[in-house]
Amino acid sequence: MIKMLPKRGYLLLITGFFIGLLVFAGLSRIYQGSQATFVGEKPESIELVFLYTSEKDSWIKAVKPLYEKWFYKRHGIKVNLVLYVTGTHESVDLILQGSVKPHVWSPASSIWIPFFEKKWKEMHGGETIVSEWYPLVLSPVVLVGWEDLVEKYNIKGYRDLYLLDRQGIDFKYGHPDPMLSNGGVIALLMEFCAALNKTPDRLTPNDLTSKEAIEFVKTIESHAVYYGKSTGFFGSWAADNGPEAISFFTVYENVVIENYPKAKAKWGQGIVAVYPKMGVVYSDHPLVILNASWVGVWERLAAIELLNFLLKPEIQEMAVEHGFRPVNPLVSLDGEVFGPEHGVLYKVPVLALKPPSGEVMETLFEVWVLVRNPGV
Repeated sequence: MIKMLPKRGYLLLITGFFIGLLVFAGLSRIYQGSQATFVGEKPESIELVFLYTSEKDSWIKAVKPLYEKWFYKRHGIKVNLVLYVTGTHESVDLILQGSVKPHVWSPASSIWIPFFEKKWKEMHGGETIVSEWYPLVLSPVVLVGWEDLVEKYNIKGYRDLYLLDRQGIDFKYGHPDPMLSNGGVIALLMEFCAALNKTPDRLTPNDLTSKEAIEFVKTIESHAVYYGKSTGFFGSWAADNGPEAISFFTVYENVVIENYPKAKAKWGQGIVAVYPKMGVVYSDHPLVILNASWVGVWERLAAIELLNFLLKPEIQEMAVEHGFRPVNPLVSLDGEVFGPEHGVLYKVPVLALKPPSGEVMETLFEVWVLVRNPGV
């Protein structure tokens, strides 16, 4: 009788097999020949530069010393994990400009990988820079509001914000700058989806330039009071400044979880996630191993092992504590973290939306100047 692997077990097997191949490939580049001769002398220490986005910052900082200790025990090499934190779009620009030369890069979403690869190839004669990548954690992008306002106006999505304006009801809105942050791009994307009643994968560049869509999005953006540098920074700013400063904003679900207690304690009410009826776009926070001139064989091994480490069940459980949904199928959600007492729902009640095309992404950047609040 043939035994079938359970779905969760099968996913874990595939994940483990993939990581195993990467580790084997990394070791194969370092050890050559039947006598396992080192390529160069084994270093006593190395630096691994990690460029990532701010919403993961608390998790990654908690993981850093654990990884460094684990790697030394495993390989006998001291590794210093050097952390650079910024927004997704800005991280792309930093690498393209040569301002930061990371060995590993983690944008908020894998939709940025082909965009980055395309830009790099244009600047380097078709040379590729992305080696391997794999998702680390999941987090849907949600509309967020203060509890009293969401209940009072029965906010279910971005169209409700547009209707508030049409009814003459004032409110303050905000999201990260799309030119700097993935969260800002998704916020802008979902506003256009609400305007056109289309899912992201069905949008065309012409849709985004239509008079009706521009008017709809511009109306919502006219209420913007702040465009933050990145999603993580934006959520903290909103919780610090309260409902008088901002009414509704767009961030990742984990940002709601991390800032709900602070907002509740300071303002007497929490911030709550609104999952738009049309659906949500998930950010998968991939770890990308770069194939660049500054990435040596030892840095590559450390990068592969970082990916291996971040997918371990106990490290994924730490990610859950910081409000992320795990990609390792052996790790369950914590009901005390994912629940109304942290402003979110245990089970996402809407569909997961497919991402837009690269052409639509490019057009979003172009129309942003037409719809943004020029006074912010």
